[in-house]
Amino acid sequence: MHLLLIEDDAPLAHALLDFLAGQGFIGQCAPSLAQARALLPLAHWDAVLLDWQLPDGEGLTLLPLLRRQLPDSPVLMLTARDQITDRIRGLDAGADDYLVKPFDPQELLARLRAVERRISGTHSAVLRMPGLEIDLGRHQVLRDGQPVELTAKEWALLRVLAQRPERIHTRESLQGALYGLDGDASSNTLEVFISNLRRKIGRARIQTLRGLGYRLQLGAAPD
Repeated sequence: MHLLLIEDDAPLAHALLDFLAGQGFIGQCAPSLAQARALLPLAHWDAVLLDWQLPDGEGLTLLPLLRRQLPDSPVLMLTARDQITDRIRGLDAGADDYLVKPFDPQELLARLRAVERRISGTHSAVLRMPGLEIDLGRHQVLRDGQPVELTAKEWALLRVLAQRPERIHTRESLQGALYGLDGDASSNTLEVFISNLRRKIGRARIQTLRGLGYRLQLGAAPD
């Protein structure tokens, strides 16, 4: 999942992005409304984490633009404003969720997992196929009942594929999942990670569609 964090508190932003990266999420931070507007068209953002008070205005003023450019991407308000009237105002302005600072990162993680389930159209964070189980919530993969050790990059890649199995994911979208906006589409690094994942979960499970991209096959026979 590719996240846009709009937050001007640098220590908090770095801490959140580091925590979420450890859970397989790829995030990019914009510390102001202006920088957020500049980043919006540069990638597909699966969700937006939006602070209320920013150096150049209120985060709420960005919600109409987010709703136009990212109609299917949830927006979670992250703010110290804890009054009921503030929550109502934020949700009425177009936010999908509201989290009051200070918050437990695990609570944010749980809400993002719920977002993943909505994106994938499932009620469970566990994807099961013959001989393989991918638990997006617990950050765990089991092959034939045995845990599979994945690096952070391998997990970030598998997470994208598993969120929407059977869907073709372009090279560019997967490259973005690995490196955010700094990905080098000319590099063969993506193929290296795909090869590593195939070795760990089964070669036939990730299909290459030449010129189109890759997809995770639910019905692939274990190998």
